[in-house]
Amino acid sequence: MIELRTPTQIEQMRPAGRFVASVITALSEKADVGVNLLELDALAHDMIRAAGAESCYIDYHPSFGAMPFGKVLCTSVNDAVLHGLPHDYVLQDGDLLSVDFAASVDGWVADSALSVVVGTPRQEDLDLIETTGRALDAGIAAATVGNRIGDISAAIGGVARDAGLRVNLQFGGHGVGRTMHGDPHIANDGRAGRGLKLRPGLVIAIEPWFLHTTDEIYIDKDGWTIRSQDGSRGAHMEHTVAITADGPLILTARD
Repeated sequence: MIELRTPTQIEQMRPAGRFVASVITALSEKADVGVNLLELDALAHDMIRAAGAESCYIDYHPSFGAMPFGKVLCTSVNDAVLHGLPHDYVLQDGDLLSVDFAASVDGWVADSALSVVVGTPRQEDLDLIETTGRALDAGIAAATVGNRIGDISAAIGGVARDAGLRVNLQFGGHGVGRTMHGDPHIANDGRAGRGLKLRPGLVIAIEPWFLHTTDEIYIDKDGWTIRSQDGSRGAHMEHTVAITADGPLILTARD
């Protein structure tokens, strides 16, 4: 079911957005060569506890997950791009790390993701992150009243195709509100002018993710982490966005 939020409810969602943004910022600053992924998860856990927030991940168990997630943060490294289950891994020089985090504050959820390179970067990784960021910006710009879901998808996919990337449609954006995942699904490519008409009060997570040389993926033996079939690296960007009469409002803005 697709739910529309009142202006008052969107204001009530702002603290969740600010909190999630603060955690993503702290994680990006903490991530460095020699840092264990479990340290990043512990930092997010400490911030949740200090803020009186609630994790959206730790008990999460959708149909595609092998078991309840068990951690509060997704950490995807190199050929992993989504749903990376934090484990005992120390970040190495040049690793491409994507962090994805969602939490609930006062009953409202926000969701965001960011990709960074730790240590010495490869230019192709920086280019992939930059393209993914531009795709996110394009998707947000298309999230205006009167447009349709397909306009968001087409904007994201257009940036990817212009950069020579292939787009996987299995996982994408989604509705956000009292729970982390809801309708509508927002594919990372599509046809403009198609799908649900965008109305004020719709709150969605827009999240492009791309791999260097493939759109084929598989689930790691840990039952959660999604990796590229050919070993190529991935990048992932996400913001929670409210559609308003005055334009898209980025609830998880980090500026």
